Amino acid sequence: MKQIPAQPYPYPLPDRGVALICIDFQRDFVEPGGFGESLGNDVTPLGQTIEPTRRVLDAFRRAGRPVIHTREGHRADLADLYDSKRDRGNPSLKIGEPGPMGRLLVRGEPGHQIVEALAPAPGEPVIDKSGKDAFYGTDLDVILHARGITHLVFTGVTTEVCVQSTMREANDRGYECLLLADCTASYFPDFYRVTLEEITAQGGIVGWVATSGDLIAQL
Repeated sequence: MKQIPAQPYPYPLPDRGVALICIDFQRDFVEPGGFGESLGNDVTPLGQTIEPTRRVLDAFRRAGRPVIHTREGHRADLADLYDSKRDRGNPSLKIGEPGPMGRLLVRGEPGHQIVEALAPAPGEPVIDKSGKDAFYGTDLDVILHARGITHLVFTGVTTEVCVQSTMREANDRGYECLLLADCTASYFPDFYRVTLEEITAQGGIVGWVATSGDLIAQL
C-alpha cells in the first residue's frame, strides 16, 4: 500500500482496485461557445486543467489501471430533460437549442464530445448521464464492482457541481475517494476553494485532496 501526500492526511493507494474518473471534460463546458459560456461564464479556468489531467491519464494507461470517462448530456428528443433544469438560470441559450457546437448538452453533438487531448482510448468506458451525479441513472457502480474497484481518483469539471456530486455519492457507496486539485476547476474560484475545504474537513469527511504530481510519482 503506497501513501500519496494529501490533505487531510496521506491517501492509501493500493496496488489493485484503483480507477481514474474523468468527469465531463466536454467541449460544452471547457471551450468557448458551449453551454458553460452560454450561462455567462469565463471558461478559461477549466481549460487549465487539461494538461495536468492528460499527464495523469497517460500515467494510468501506462500502469494498466482502469480509466472511466463521464459526459453530461441528454437524448436528442430531450425526453430525459426536466423543465426545471432547462429553464433554470435563464441562460442565453437553453439545453437543446443550437449553438456554435451544435445543440447544447445533447448527446452526439460536437459540443457533447470530450476534448481531444483527453479523448477516451479504446476499451475505456464512457458514462453518459443526464444529471450531475455520475451514479444517478447510470451503470457506473456496476462497472466499478465488476472490475473490483475500491479506490477512485477524481479529475474533472466543475469542482462544486458534477465532481463534488459524484464524489459525495461515491463516498456514501464506500469508495475511497481522492480529488486531484490541479485536475479540477470551477468557473468561480471561491467555489473551487471552498469545495476542496469541504471535502477534506473533519478528517476527510468526503475524501482526500492531492496534486497530480504526487500521485504520478507513486504510479
